[in-house]
Amino acid sequence: MPLTIDQLNTAPLPDVAAALDGLYEHSPWIVERTLVQRPFLSLAHFKHALVQTVKAGGRVAQLDLIRAHPELAGKAMVAKTLTAESTNEQGKAGLTDCTPEEFARIQQLNADYNARFGFPFILAVRGPRGTGLNKAQIIEAFGRRVHHHPDFELAEALRNIHRIAEIRLNDKFGVEPTLGNDVWDWQEKLSVHSDPGFAEKGQLTVTYLTDAHRACAQRISHWMRDCGFDEVEIDAVGNVVGRYHGATPNAKYLLTGSHYDTVRNGGKYDGRLGIFVPMACVRELHRTGRRLPFGFEVVGFAEEEGQRYKATFLGSGALIGDFKPEWLDQKDADGITMREAMQHAGLCIDDIPKLRRDPARYLGFVEVHIEQGPVLNEMDLPLGVVTSINGSVRYLGEVIGMASHAGTTPMDRRRDAACAVAELALYLEQRAAKDGDSVATIGQLQVPSGSINVVPGRCSFSLDLRAPTDAQRDALAGDVLAELAAICERRGLRHTLEETMRAAAAPSAPALQQRWEAAVKAQGLPLFRMPSGAGHDAMKLHEVMPQAMLFVRGENSGISHNPLESTSSEDMQLCVQAFAHLLDSLAQDPL
Repeated sequence: MPLTIDQLNTAPLPDVAAALDGLYEHSPWIVERTLVQRPFLSLAHFKHALVQTVKAGGRVAQLDLIRAHPELAGKAMVAKTLTAESTNEQGKAGLTDCTPEEFARIQQLNADYNARFGFPFILAVRGPRGTGLNKAQIIEAFGRRVHHHPDFELAEALRNIHRIAEIRLNDKFGVEPTLGNDVWDWQEKLSVHSDPGFAEKGQLTVTYLTDAHRACAQRISHWMRDCGFDEVEIDAVGNVVGRYHGATPNAKYLLTGSHYDTVRNGGKYDGRLGIFVPMACVRELHRTGRRLPFGFEVVGFAEEEGQRYKATFLGSGALIGDFKPEWLDQKDADGITMREAMQHAGLCIDDIPKLRRDPARYLGFVEVHIEQGPVLNEMDLPLGVVTSINGSVRYLGEVIGMASHAGTTPMDRRRDAACAVAELALYLEQRAAKDGDSVATIGQLQVPSGSINVVPGRCSFSLDLRAPTDAQRDALAGDVLAELAAICERRGLRHTLEETMRAAAAPSAPALQQRWEAAVKAQGLPLFRMPSGAGHDAMKLHEVMPQAMLFVRGENSGISHNPLESTSSEDMQLCVQAFAHLLDSLAQDPL
């Protein structure tokens, strides 16, 4: 019989410890030390407590834990001395049935990995969906991680150990993240649509109003109807809009959603997670015939990334009346104007002004999104509450010096433009770090017509400065620009600088942020507040109505805008549950 939370909290400690034997490979001390903290509010609470026990154990105990694990397809598997749990997991991944070539490759990777790190390679081979990675995915992860920094890889090994324990714990409790699995499956099925030139390479790219983009819109709209939305439409800019009516005809609406377009060769969860999580909530409401005191509107925004045209946040911007007519004349790389693309897609351009929402008809806007960063992953937290979306400012600049012979120009007589920008880059690191949550980046740095034997006479560069408040951003920008001027003055150089973008910070509305905080606590998880360094559709809606966001942990150190972007079914399940809690909270105690 599966274990229950009540048994976890009330059964004699030796009995519970015995029932949880094998959770962590040959390391019963983790469960034993954690159980003394009973009671636990939820299985998620217990999982987090287990993680904290390992952290508190110290580096020696952590290394012992890692070394207690067998190599993948290693000697223990060949000798059939794996634990029952490891035998099951490696068998499901096909590692017990490798070809000679696959086996040889894994053995070489095992040897290289052990030589580099001094402990075996650990991978949760049942994967983020729990159904198992295939051998190609396992070998790819192995080959990638062998090049990590040792400290980073130690942490990655521990994270995978905790994922293994999480899956084993689910098995012991008979728990299946069914809602998280459904959200996962929607995203996987949607990812089959990709633009030409990328689809052939197995890469995901969905840009505005391409065939793949329109196929995504159709697929999302069909799923919305299946979930029980009362109204579903694709609007005049390509947004997919689903409405689940409230209990009364004139009820206000809660607005939510995110984007379904992607960057080039991107991930499957950026944006799309924020469409499918609330869809799962609507489906559960519909299944039980329940209506909320307010309506619920879920929007799959057609464009947020600005990949095909220079019109970032086009989808959410249209909802606040910020669609600029001059965008229609922009051309893509093939010379197709946005107007032509819209007409080809059958969109009614004349109806775009009608998309503007009346803020008085809405309670506000909430959005869930994969974090797109390493913080939650490093803290072993599934969910984080966003306090503010950072304000940002961007510049394009150039430093002008004097090109001269690299061999004959003495070091103290050079007017090196690239060294000036390099000095500025180092200053950015130091200055942004003083603020804690500020970030500063030189993402582009070029020496036009540079030669290996010429002192750079010109250096072009970009600046991207972000901070949680406008005042903090402006102070950062002021210091950086002053330092640039001082560097050029000291080195005898001149510079040009053009501001190309400025976006205001979007602090979360306290009343909505508090609902997210209560929703996270209700899952038995510690509350963690954090700013968002990336921009989101919530930034646009913030201009006309209150907004607040919830982040979901990403795997692979939280990487995003990358095919490695991922999260687990369990984390998505917690996100759906948190969203449902927020809806219940608003139903019982309206804003």
